[in-house]
Amino acid sequence: MTKKQKIFADEYLIDLNATRAYKVAYPNVKNDVTAAAAASRLLRNVKVQEYIAQRMAEKESKRVADQDEVLRYLTSVLRGESRAQEIVVEGTGEGCSEARTMEKAPSEKERLKAAELLGKRYALFTDKVDMDTDMDLNITIDYGEADTG
Repeated sequence: MTKKQKIFADEYLIDLNATRAYKVAYPNVKNDVTAAAAASRLLRNVKVQEYIAQRMAEKESKRVADQDEVLRYLTSVLRGESRAQEIVVEGTGEGCSEARTMEKAPSEKERLKAAELLGKRYALFTDKVDMDTDMDLNITIDYGEADTG
């Protein structure tokens, strides 16, 4: 992949406008019709397609939490290591109040919920069911109508 193709692909990823991206990568092209046609050809280039797909996957993986990240977060809540911003309103006298932001550790309820979710993930909790029944078991097998022929 050439340097200009990489510039084109990076610019294309900004707003998915291939014509604009082409004109940035190839500034000597001024005509929109020419730039659009050339950009369309570039978007069909296998190396450019692979590069764009790779960059899109990187962006997506940064946006979406994976399993390890969720487990690390739940563990930090369970251990009381995470911090949350909370707005507190305090009276300042004469009927006036002031809001300020403070950091707080997870509450006992939040820590318990994190423990519950982690426990479910690792199947730590199993419901034991002890069932004592008195019933008859009847099994009927239907082979369909007999073919007498």
